[in-house]
Amino acid sequence: MPEMQKLLLEGKSKRLYLTDDPAQLILYFKDDAMAYHGLKRGRIVGKGEVNNAICEHLFTMLAKEGVENHYIRRLDDTSSLIRHVQMIPVVVTVRNFAAGSLCKRLRCPEGTPMVPTVIEYNLKTADFEDPLINISHIIAMHIATREEVDRMNETALRVNEILSRCMREIGIELIDFKLEFGRDKGKVIVADEISPDTARFWDANTREPMDIDRFRNDLGNVEQGYREILRRLMGTEE
Repeated sequence: MPEMQKLLLEGKSKRLYLTDDPAQLILYFKDDAMAYHGLKRGRIVGKGEVNNAICEHLFTMLAKEGVENHYIRRLDDTSSLIRHVQMIPVVVTVRNFAAGSLCKRLRCPEGTPMVPTVIEYNLKTADFEDPLINISHIIAMHIATREEVDRMNETALRVNEILSRCMREIGIELIDFKLEFGRDKGKVIVADEISPDTARFWDANTREPMDIDRFRNDLGNVEQGYREILRRLMGTEE
């Protein structure tokens, strides 16, 4: 069992701790919830435990499909061991259907299919509310090289293919999701998390959100939505 050292970083839904191994970190998932760049805050009971389990399932599945990522193993209900990578401060959003901010920007109805799949980039900086940027910005600002951007794009589309297939098999539509990447020994790999905090999952039959949008839009039954995703992924009964 790795020994937890001092807190390295705390975000809106997670904490990162150093360990006695400089190549590894402990990722702790919180029950805290946040929306609209911190204007709305709350707590979803059990969210940390559910997100930890979902990340374990999805990152393990991606690794088996050949998508290298930072995940090592789950330590307990709310914590996992991950590789200590150099994060690239770009959020890559993969959109299969229009939802959220995209509908406002393009004035298109929610649920409009995006064909081909749309990829967007945001500069990860809380001070400026993660502004939209493009590939030229990323390269000109020396955030990442052209080769690294190409790698992130290819990987994002591969992850989308794997996750979309997985979700369809359990009656869930993958609307969109955010990915982050880090450098590990010269390679760009998937990092951070993939969970209902960072992705939109809709029930394929009812088209009802099962993710953070339930909290964001006051739809109620937020905890149940998160747990239902995990239940379907694990193939367990109620």
